[in-house]
Amino acid sequence: MVAVASAVVAVATVTGAISTLDGRHDADAAKSVATGSPHLDRRTAASSPSATVTKSPSPKPASPSPSPSTSLSRSGAAVEREQRPSTVSALLYRHPDSHVLDWVRAHPSDPRTPLIASRIADRPAAVWLTDPSPSAVASQVRAVTSGAAAQRRVPVLVAYAIPDRDCGGASEGGAPDLDAYDRWIDAFAAGLGSGEVVVVLEPDSVAQAGCLSAGRRAERFASLARAGRVLKAADPRARVYYDAGHSGWHPAGEQAALLRQAGAASAASSDGIFSNVSNFRTTSDEITYDRRVLDALGGPAGLGAVIDTSRNGNGAPAGGAWCDPAGRRLGQAPTLSTGQARIDAYLWVKLPGESDGCKGAPGTFSPSYAYALASS
Repeated sequence: MVAVASAVVAVATVTGAISTLDGRHDADAAKSVATGSPHLDRRTAASSPSATVTKSPSPKPASPSPSPSTSLSRSGAAVEREQRPSTVSALLYRHPDSHVLDWVRAHPSDPRTPLIASRIADRPAAVWLTDPSPSAVASQVRAVTSGAAAQRRVPVLVAYAIPDRDCGGASEGGAPDLDAYDRWIDAFAAGLGSGEVVVVLEPDSVAQAGCLSAGRRAERFASLARAGRVLKAADPRARVYYDAGHSGWHPAGEQAALLRQAGAASAASSDGIFSNVSNFRTTSDEITYDRRVLDALGGPAGLGAVIDTSRNGNGAPAGGAWCDPAGRRLGQAPTLSTGQARIDAYLWVKLPGESDGCKGAPGTFSPSYAYALASS
């Protein structure tokens, strides 16, 4: 398996039930929880999506990055973009159905609850859509977008059903083939409505595509390009971002070449790129890397980047550890106003406290891990 540097942890069942870890029932064990309607998979990740995650302990190194203060080649349009407000609404949506909220509601007397509630549960985070059934995903997306619209807020949705997901690793699954995936995307798009929404399109689908043959990779990229077009045609206010991996994975030029094949340089399908999903790279490193990817990518000057800042407050751990590594802390709060040229948002794509598979079953909530992240 390819050394993956992003870590999206194992997906829960499509019914929304998550199995308890190793049959234990103590307060820190992730409990089996049946979500309400819609049944959304609420897992997030660490270094790449996975269940019993088979990830390399030493993610693929990237070429050295200059200091964030290094002068970057930017167009006048990019500089102007930094000075004007984001074109996306400033208010992100907090979906009311999540593992952390379940835990907070069930443990009002736990001494860790106030900190976890204020620093994690009260923050908006992405909602992951993984059910391969088109009819299910349409209703799930509609439930989230309608809830956000009622509050006049912007939801963040993660589309995560590409065939050969995680290259057959611990987060394997998704649609059975690309024809089925195209139908899934059509259904996803049908649930978007007409409001503002951010779509994180298929973490690892581009950066990890080296596990596919050249022919299958080209087919995947064509399907991803189609997905972006379908989503944006269904809702012109949707903003769709493509997988750029992160600053410790592929060199920027190499990643941009892959992204171009997947449609990320076309305004008809893309608003730009996302990076650091479920990883720990510092925001400054990701800003530098993302700008380099965008410069190499080409396309409209308005293309930007979103960065997962959920767990990157202390940067990446030594030695490439990816599975619930100790000493991490929360990163910058989710926002659609970064003040940085070509950086559209800092988002919590992975929900802090959901395990990568070491502090609990992958994708389940670990209050001890959440508390450590929030109190560091």
